[in-house]
Amino acid sequence: MTEPIAHLNGKSSARSGVERRSLNFHETYICPVCRHGQIAELTLMDAFACNFCRHIFTANLQEQSIHVEDSSQPMTWRWNGRNWQAANQLDVDLTLVIWIVGVILVVLPPTLIFLSSRIVPPLEGSTLAWLPNVWVGLTFLTHFAFVAWLMVEHYQLPIYVSSKVRIRQWLERR
Repeated sequence: MTEPIAHLNGKSSARSGVERRSLNFHETYICPVCRHGQIAELTLMDAFACNFCRHIFTANLQEQSIHVEDSSQPMTWRWNGRNWQAANQLDVDLTLVIWIVGVILVVLPPTLIFLSSRIVPPLEGSTLAWLPNVWVGLTFLTHFAFVAWLMVEHYQLPIYVSSKVRIRQWLERR
């Protein structure tokens, strides 16, 4: 006896005996971006839309792939019959440049502040002698947070996208 097929969630396990199914416009699938919503066909269009994160996807049924259309990042996923697999051909040169610029933005400003505080140190015993060390720490933390946010936006991590959607929904209810 086989287990019932829950085709609406787009997930299936190997032990459930569910057969692979091909990508088509008549079924719903789990959203590859947020992994919470369901993508379904848009009426009168050859496209899918997510009911949670509201991304729009164009489909290539011959290649069994979808491409997100409403994002600045070129993201593509292939359907293997059970779940989505990232098919992005990341530009290695651009990715390397992004990481190098990120490291420079995090390391250079605190280093400059640290060096300037060591070259011209505060007077010993002054009330604000602790300020350069705190300033270096705050500069590092703020630049690290900024670069981390940019990286998460660039790579569109599913937990970040779903959190952003939930916060937006929570604010709309208020």
